[in-house]
Amino acid sequence: MSTFQPDPKDRPARLTVGVVGAGRVGPALAASLQLAGHRPVAVSGVSDASKRRAAALLPDVPLVTPADVLDGAELVLLTVPDDALPGLVEGLAETGAVRPGQLLVHTSGRYGAKVLDPALRAGALPLALHPAMTFTGTPVDVQRLAGCSFGVTAPEELRLAAEALVIEMGGEPEWVAESARPLYHAALALGSNHLVTLVAQSMELLRTAGVEAPDRMLGPLLGAALDNALRSGDAALTGPVARGDAGTVAAHVAELREHAPGTVAGYLAMARATADRALAHGLLKPELAEDLLGVLANGTEGDAR
Repeated sequence: MSTFQPDPKDRPARLTVGVVGAGRVGPALAASLQLAGHRPVAVSGVSDASKRRAAALLPDVPLVTPADVLDGAELVLLTVPDDALPGLVEGLAETGAVRPGQLLVHTSGRYGAKVLDPALRAGALPLALHPAMTFTGTPVDVQRLAGCSFGVTAPEELRLAAEALVIEMGGEPEWVAESARPLYHAALALGSNHLVTLVAQSMELLRTAGVEAPDRMLGPLLGAALDNALRSGDAALTGPVARGDAGTVAAHVAELREHAPGTVAGYLAMARATADRALAHGLLKPELAEDLLGVLANGTEGDAR
């Protein structure tokens, strides 16, 4: 049975929210918090794209400096690139912009709460809330947060507060230890960022092969492959590598070397990784693996030439 949720406009705002860095993530999270009854009051952004995103997702919220964002908000979202985050936190703390009792949230996947230590020493309450989602910078992002997992890292005494904020944004909190944040982020990048590269390369190759609508061809295939992989892991492996079809793999490498040499190294690397996993899980017969691995080794030598 569903629980009654009052209309957000009928609830008093509970926290004032500010955004430092109007990239693709910050305005969407602030808009989600607004739907939960919080009140965005300030956002900082420099580029024209940032200003457009802020206007689309947070209309009527003033654009101000980062220091002014912290001055007016009880909950501050620091949504800047990973490499810029440590310097930003140090600068805000050194200039006295951080206020005691202020909730300071960053959304970097790479870092845990420790990167906020300068702000912690100034009395802030540090939270690392990383949405495991790709963002477009458009209002559709707010909808995509429903059911999205967030990697949550915070001091133990703030764990419940961090998880509550994630739930209010429609997300699912997943606790990640401080020491595990780099590995956690590497895992997400391996799956999501490399997937985009693989799909883009596949579409380019299909166009070269004369396929007029590669997106329509790949959509059902990749959707099924992803669903099978999430459900069954390595048991979902199919294709010539898992079957040990060395002749087909050799033909692939030859065609790629002729038509798209920039894809050969990636194909070989993924084929070797697939072969290793297929062998380890009993999908690839050892007697077929020798010829297959020989083809992959020869392909690497071809790259060297």
